[in-house]
Amino acid sequence: MAHILLVEDDLTFSLILEGFLKKQNFQVKVTHRLKDGLKALQEQPYDLLLVDYRLPDGIGLDLLKECKATAPSLPVIMMTSFQDVGTAVRAMRLGAFDYITKPVNPDELLMVLQEALQAKTSTAPSSPSPVTPAPSFITGTSEAAQRLQEMIQLVAPTDMSVLIQGESGTGKEYVARTTHQYSKRADAPFVAIDCGAISGDIANSELFGHVKGAFTGALQDKQGLFEAAQGGTLFLDEIGNLSYEIQMKLLRALQERVVQPLGSTVSVPVNVRVIAATNDDLQTSVRNGDFREDLFHRLNEFSLKVPALRHRGEDLFLFVNYFIEQANRELDRNVQTLSEGVTAIFSQYPWLGNLRELKNVVRRAVLLSPDEVIHKQALPDEMHLLYPQSAPKPEGPDLKALQEANERELILKTLQEVRYNKSKAARLLNIDRKTLYHKLEKYHLLG
Repeated sequence: MAHILLVEDDLTFSLILEGFLKKQNFQVKVTHRLKDGLKALQEQPYDLLLVDYRLPDGIGLDLLKECKATAPSLPVIMMTSFQDVGTAVRAMRLGAFDYITKPVNPDELLMVLQEALQAKTSTAPSSPSPVTPAPSFITGTSEAAQRLQEMIQLVAPTDMSVLIQGESGTGKEYVARTTHQYSKRADAPFVAIDCGAISGDIANSELFGHVKGAFTGALQDKQGLFEAAQGGTLFLDEIGNLSYEIQMKLLRALQERVVQPLGSTVSVPVNVRVIAATNDDLQTSVRNGDFREDLFHRLNEFSLKVPALRHRGEDLFLFVNYFIEQANRELDRNVQTLSEGVTAIFSQYPWLGNLRELKNVVRRAVLLSPDEVIHKQALPDEMHLLYPQSAPKPEGPDLKALQEANERELILKTLQEVRYNKSKAARLLNIDRKTLYHKLEKYHLLG
């Protein structure tokens, strides 16, 4: 029976959620404040953390960071209102397993919980093993996608270190796996690690291994990921999150092709190709002194830039169809297509979470669609609320009506760009909030 820690400050909602989870045979510990959640995590282990973003004494991201530092394998699910979806994407960059928006749909919550617990069960952090080859995936037909594929095939057969850059959720690990599969090391292990989910001694131990007694809790020798990837490829995701100390050890491993396990005086030879990925601007981090310049140049022997989903044109709907087919198999559904309204929303939506966000939206929509067509009702609130119907532009010489139509269109476009953050929209439009609210009411844009 899985043990869940629920951190939610809304007493009524937490009672409802606790009752629902207990009916599903989960053990549930409920706290209502950030500090109580931190204390609960220190007192006993949990199988999953379900945390609200907004808490009376802080935000859920603080709890997420603590979890990733002390219990990196603990899956964390963030609960947000639709206004906080941008923050939810940040949470996933920090290592959250997933997020759900309020009001919570019970079927959706149960599906996400089960996925998170299954992922935790199938993970063995104490004994890293080679990762299985990448599943079949959609390459895309856009110019940006074809250019990326050409660059992958060009660099893959070499032994050059590769730095993959791109926004969170664009498929950087897929690019790394594909590079490995096209390489001369394809028959050797491909081992991946999320550097954003580890820190300090944990990172040292995970990458380079340790010997028994190296630190409190080190009860036996442990092989690091460099040794686990011997002869193959080591993929370091979110490389910018490594501490300066670990950066120094990583540079030595790359230059001298040896690693030294924590607590050991013996160096171990390694033959590993390193592929790193980041959604940060590492050059800025170098200028700020947060990332070693020599390590940056060592990793950046060849650079691959993964395009954001919004820059891939009609590739969007290739991925939509792929994710629909995948979700149909997993959820025993028979969805075939999108309604015209959903197609229009998907085309306009900025997809800040890229492929990861698209996959989540499609899978949930498939789950909530009883027939063959996905309708607007199956989308998260933040999507159809951000896209009210556009008003038709007036015809004829009515100058005032044309000016108002253009003003409405500009306000709507600005709101969409800032995800309905009215303070930001007012600043960009160079008007005060009171004026903005007046125009929102006038043009029926309040949602």
